[in-house]
Amino acid sequence: MAHIIFFQKPGCINNRRQLQWLQSSGHEVHTENLLQQQWTTERLKAFFGNRPIAECFNQTAPAIKSGQLTPEHLSDEDALAAMIKDPILIKRPLMVIDHTLYIQGFDQQQLHQRIGLTTTDTTTPTMTEDLTTCPRQTTEHAASPDSSHPA
Repeated sequence: MAHIIFFQKPGCINNRRQLQWLQSSGHEVHTENLLQQQWTTERLKAFFGNRPIAECFNQTAPAIKSGQLTPEHLSDEDALAAMIKDPILIKRPLMVIDHTLYIQGFDQQQLHQRIGLTTTDTTTPTMTEDLTTCPRQTTEHAASPDSSHPA
């Protein structure tokens, strides 16, 4: 069993499903509101590792979907400053596992290899299910291409 601090956006469908999977796999999970944290450059970089900062953005954030913000055009310093100012820009979840492993995103295969995920419960997602694309966005785009739901 792993101890996980799970930074989420309350109300996010995928975060709720990810959290359920972790808990049903026997892990102890403590949730935190990602939007109410006091983020710093150093703290965020711990989650991002060596990935390009542009890949660490929540692509469904309103400022990105509207074209107001283009992560690829920002310097790392400006990108991190934007995320600190508006945490909805941070791709989620962020997780700290056993106080030592910092992860951004929910890669089922990576998590299964590191801490184990079970799929015995019929309500638990499977390894091949997409738990990163917001189901609301898919529904909204089908209903209204101009929708700007803040995922």
